[in-house]
Amino acid sequence: MQLNTKHFGVIEVDEKEILYFPSGIPGFENVRKFVLLERQEADSPFFWLQCVDKPDLAFVVTDPFYIKEDYYVDVDDEEIAEIEINDPENVLTLAIVTIPEDIRFMTVNLKAPVLINMKNNMGKQVIMKNDTFPVRYYILTGGSEPPR
Repeated sequence: MQLNTKHFGVIEVDEKEILYFPSGIPGFENVRKFVLLERQEADSPFFWLQCVDKPDLAFVVTDPFYIKEDYYVDVDDEEIAEIEINDPENVLTLAIVTIPEDIRFMTVNLKAPVLINMKNNMGKQVIMKNDTFPVRYYILTGGSEPPR
């Protein structure tokens, strides 16, 4: 299927690769189908979570374990029951990145990871209850404080 996107123009999407978010993403509950687009540059740690339902919507995402080596996800089984995760080995964990005009202030949301069950292509953004990781983790400074 073809998708006319805001950031990439017309792209070809394999329907088998569509990720389904039963509850949408917080703030975007009405859109449920996405596709993960590979890195545009080989050495970039960033990907795109491109919305299929609303092609002008796309999120920059990254591997939170790449950003913070001691990162971990702490969620209750009930929170992820709707995406039918049975084996943590089949889960792709991503974090949404915010890139402002001044990229020195780029942040990643470590508190609310996006979990994707790679067995059934179902996804969910979960909000961890503990305060171990912040909503705004400054990538370039490696912490909760913005660059000076």
